[in-house]
Amino acid sequence: MNRWIMHVDMDAFFASVEQLDYPEYRGKPVIVGGQSERGVVSTCSYEARKYGVHSAMPMVEARRLCPGAIFLQGRMSRYAELSKLVMSVFREFSPCVEQLSIDEAFLDLSGMEKIYDDIVQAGQEVKKKIRAKTGLTASVGLAPNKFLAKLASDLKKPDGLVVIREEEAARVIAPLPVRKIFGIGEKAEKGLRQLGIITIGQLASCDPKYLKGVLGSNAETVCLLARGKDERPLECEHEAKSIGKETTFPADLTTAAERHSALLSLSEQVGWRLRKHGSEAHTVTLKVKFASFRMVTRSLTVEVPIGFDEEIFSLLLRLSREVSWNEPVRLLGVYVSRLTAPEGAPLLAMEEEALMRKRNEVLDSLKNRFGERVIKRGRVEK
Repeated sequence: MNRWIMHVDMDAFFASVEQLDYPEYRGKPVIVGGQSERGVVSTCSYEARKYGVHSAMPMVEARRLCPGAIFLQGRMSRYAELSKLVMSVFREFSPCVEQLSIDEAFLDLSGMEKIYDDIVQAGQEVKKKIRAKTGLTASVGLAPNKFLAKLASDLKKPDGLVVIREEEAARVIAPLPVRKIFGIGEKAEKGLRQLGIITIGQLASCDPKYLKGVLGSNAETVCLLARGKDERPLECEHEAKSIGKETTFPADLTTAAERHSALLSLSEQVGWRLRKHGSEAHTVTLKVKFASFRMVTRSLTVEVPIGFDEEIFSLLLRLSREVSWNEPVRLLGVYVSRLTAPEGAPLLAMEEEALMRKRNEVLDSLKNRFGERVIKRGRVEK
């Protein structure tokens, strides 16, 4: 049985959703991301990319390159809504779907090529179904492994469909730049260039031992990828492993009161997402990035699962006491993991639990109806 892996990547997803919902944005440069001085670009339309704008670029730089663009904060609830539709399409085609992010996934189609006259037809059907359900376009790559499938989906964006067959893989990828291999960043690319290695084909012909000075312990794996070899299986997990939220602040936080308020807000946002997911969690993780970009994380696991904002916040306060707050804070993140189905019986006594449950239900109903930002809790003193 031939192995066939499909990688599907939605085209400029956030920006495309905005152009779908607001026809006046179509054909114009649209840039979605944080709007503060420290914000970064999440996604930009292909019209904006012509100006050199790209994902993860500082928003200040994007405004300089494309001052006439339409700049949007983004609507995560709308993107999540359409993402669910897209993922539901994938599960119509394969029982094994590995979701990589809100807008891309791998599908294992091994053995299913017998259903189609040609495997290309499977890609066409997925694209057609996505377009019918969402009005959006996607780019598809089909290949014998994950590396080649993901690389293929990127070759003819937007709205592309590329198949790389096993017998032609080495020839197809040989002329591509080494940066197309994940794990090769700017620094490694520069080091390879100094060795005269610019293309994947040149890299494929090298002895991994010769490359350890540049690629370190990854040299052997990278050389296998350059030869089109990738034995990684798909991780066919349908459920989220964790739920979280992080915030980069417009100005660094310098006081305990500011951190306290930010953690309360994050607890609220993560708690709502957790309950919306229909889960409780055993582990809470605090992520801190300081002004120097030094980053620390602290985690705490409890035996009885938690599901309320107050419980998350209580554990965060315990974790915060383990952090040395000796410099300003650029970013705070809160994550919950080891998710389980709700069991009731949180950390508090039954009467207090009932009151807390009622309070959270009221807040959740307002947020579900009017959006996450419709209401927030007042400050809770330490």
